[in-house]
Amino acid sequence: MMAVAPPKLEKETEDSSLLPLVHDIIKCLDKDNQDVHAELAKLKAKIQEAREQISNMPGIDSSPLEQQQQLTTLREQVRTKNQLLQKYKGLCMFDVPKPS
Repeated sequence: MMAVAPPKLEKETEDSSLLPLVHDIIKCLDKDNQDVHAELAKLKAKIQEAREQISNMPGIDSSPLEQQQQLTTLREQVRTKNQLLQKYKGLCMFDVPKPS
């Protein structure tokens, strides 16, 4: 199984909420403001950016069944490795003096 490094997010702290943009559009409509087109363009750009982020997500091309199988496999690997760790901790193969 190949390990996939998570992609670095350029704007990790940026809010991806669309609600503030929708709120601004509604405010412009209430005031009969001419900035509605600019606010709609911002919303459209934000939606396009979200689509691009979603399409770049790792595993997006896998079906839910494939993702579930991969999750099951990874959980089994973790369980096996934890069992091995517990086994090797209990062996005491080396007499290492504990620091005082």
